[in-house]
Amino acid sequence: MNTPPTGTTTTTSAIRRKLAVACLYAGGFLGPFGGGITTSMLPELGGTYGIGAGTATSSLTAYLVPFAVLMLVSGTLGARWGARRSIRTAYLVYIVSSLFCAIAGTYVLFLGGRVIQGAANAFTTPLLLTAVAAITPRERLGRTLGLFGSLQAAGQTSAPLLGGLAAEAHWQWAFVGVAVVAGFLAVVGLPADMAQSQTEERPRLRTAWRGDVLRAGIAALVGWACLGGLSFMVALRAQDRFGLGAAERGLALTAFGVLGLLSARLVGRVIDRIGGKTAVVIGSVAGAVPLVVAGLVPSVAALIVAWALCGIAAQFVLVGVNTVILSGTGPNKSGAVSVVQAFRFTGAAGSPVAFTPVYHLSPVAGFLVPAALLAVTAPLVLGRARAPE
Repeated sequence: MNTPPTGTTTTTSAIRRKLAVACLYAGGFLGPFGGGITTSMLPELGGTYGIGAGTATSSLTAYLVPFAVLMLVSGTLGARWGARRSIRTAYLVYIVSSLFCAIAGTYVLFLGGRVIQGAANAFTTPLLLTAVAAITPRERLGRTLGLFGSLQAAGQTSAPLLGGLAAEAHWQWAFVGVAVVAGFLAVVGLPADMAQSQTEERPRLRTAWRGDVLRAGIAALVGWACLGGLSFMVALRAQDRFGLGAAERGLALTAFGVLGLLSARLVGRVIDRIGGKTAVVIGSVAGAVPLVVAGLVPSVAALIVAWALCGIAAQFVLVGVNTVILSGTGPNKSGAVSVVQAFRFTGAAGSPVAFTPVYHLSPVAGFLVPAALLAVTAPLVLGRARAPE
């Protein structure tokens, strides 16, 4: 019996591990990708089920609410059960629920599929973030989380684009695409050595609910509600003010993710120098400016540029809050980052509910109100707070 040379075996193992690490980062894009897939197809989705485009925004909330609520505990529970097993199981459930959304005969059933999608994805994002931090030296954590953030920005970018393109033919194909991506990630899974390092101690839920975690969570909630969470409003503005179709709306929304993707690594390097807390404050205050511009500009091109600049600000907020938590030495990092991400996606889930009525009263106010909240919240909650040791 012939046995492969030791060198060949070592090379194969190294290749497999590199693929697993690459998919670990790629898994970061699934949350914003799945959550935002309906953003640019709201009129078409409403047409299929006989509802208005405004009502169809509940497809965003249906995904994000269970996603956010379960992440209050999913990081801790996933680490208890074993990160590798939890992530793979979550991907499998995600596949089934995505395909269910594609074949749902009524809007109620469709929303049910979205709820299960969000619940499944809650058990991937925090565990992946912790695994990334576990293999990264502290002095390079910002740029590494920037890379992870760039993949999340890629999800933010590709979701409206693919959703809009699918809506030009059959929007259901977008959910088939989501299932294929989740299937590939489920096959690869999490590298065994990374999973093991997360389960050496039994984490407790209460250790994730510390003051520094909650302050970072509030900044993440408002930051994402008033930046990434407003993609639906930009889509509505693009349709109401400029008459853009589904594919055109999707393409316009990609500006946020494209610039976020291109800037994420640089943002990470900056954060390694200035610290996560300062980065969150800078991103929040600076992000209010292009948000105001987006509500006032008279041209599509100016709207796209303003929305793109919001993508850079969002990276400062997103990478900043993750760095604040994962650079510390506090217990239960999976649980802590899970809580912060729960706050972040609660903001995204609540954004359509909170700001759609304001937009219908006045499209300009629909942008001015979140801009004001964005500018004041982070300085208030983080300005005098110490980052975790």
